[in-house]
Amino acid sequence: MGNLDNKVAVVTGSGRGIGREIALKFAAQGARVVVNDLDADPAKETVAAIEALGGRAVAVPGSVTDGDFAQRFIGTAVDAFGGLDIIVNNAGYTWDSVIQKMTDEQWDAILDVHLKAPFQILRAAQPVIAGLVKQAREAGAAVPCRKVVNISSMAGTGGNAGQANYSAAKAGALGLTRALAKEWGRYNVTVNAVAFGLIKTRLTAAPADGSSTIDIQGRELKVGVNPDLLAAMEHMIPLGRAGTPAEAAGAVYLLCTPESDYVSGQTLICGGGFTI
Repeated sequence: MGNLDNKVAVVTGSGRGIGREIALKFAAQGARVVVNDLDADPAKETVAAIEALGGRAVAVPGSVTDGDFAQRFIGTAVDAFGGLDIIVNNAGYTWDSVIQKMTDEQWDAILDVHLKAPFQILRAAQPVIAGLVKQAREAGAAVPCRKVVNISSMAGTGGNAGQANYSAAKAGALGLTRALAKEWGRYNVTVNAVAFGLIKTRLTAAPADGSSTIDIQGRELKVGVNPDLLAAMEHMIPLGRAGTPAEAAGAVYLLCTPESDYVSGQTLICGGGFTI
C-alpha cells in the first residue's frame, strides 16, 4: 500500500530532472501518472521507467505553452485513468539577461511557461474537479482531498540578478497559489508551492562556457553555472551542498501526502537551509 494508491497525478516537465523524479516518486507510492515533456522521447522514457516498476503512466508530449495543451493534458488524465487528484506545475527553464538587455521575447517566453501555463492548466482542471466533487456529494460519499503543487523558486521569494523575468514569474506563481487556495478550499483541494534553492540539474550542473545548451522550440539557450560560482553558492548553504532532483521531488511529495491535508496556501522552501 502506498500513500498515493489510486490517485491520478499530472506532472508537467516530467521527462527529465526534478519532474521525472516527482513522477517516479508518485508512481512508487501507487499513483497513476500523466507524464509530460517538451520532447516525446524523454516523456516516453519516464513512462517506461514507471511501467518497469509495475506502475501505470501515459505520456502527453508537447509545450505547456501551446494553446491546446491544458485541455489535452487534463483530458488525458480523465480519459486514461478516470479522474484527477494531483496537479504539479513543474515545467520550465531560464533565459537570463540583465534588464537593459532583456528582450520582450525573453520576458514573454518565461512568463508564459512559468505562470501563464500553470494558470491555463488549473483553469482547465476546475470543471473536472468541480464535477467530481459534485458527484461525490450527490452520492453521499466523502470528498477526497486533492492536491495542487506549483513549483516556484527562491528567485521568486527573494529575487535574483539577471533573472527579472524568471523572478517575476516565480513570484507570480506564489500569488496564483494563494489565490487558488482560497478559491478551491470549497472543493477540498489544497494548493501549495515549493520554492527550490540550488538543485543540481542539467540547467545548473553543466559548464557555463557556452559548451552546453538546450533547445527550446528552436532556440539554443546556454545552460550551466560557472563552477567557481557554483562552489561559492554551495558554501552559503547550511547543508553545504546543492540538492538532488530526488530530494527536490521529496519536498513536492510531502505536500501530496494525506499528512498534509490541512496545509494550504503555503510555500515550502527546499533550499538546504539557505534563506534570502
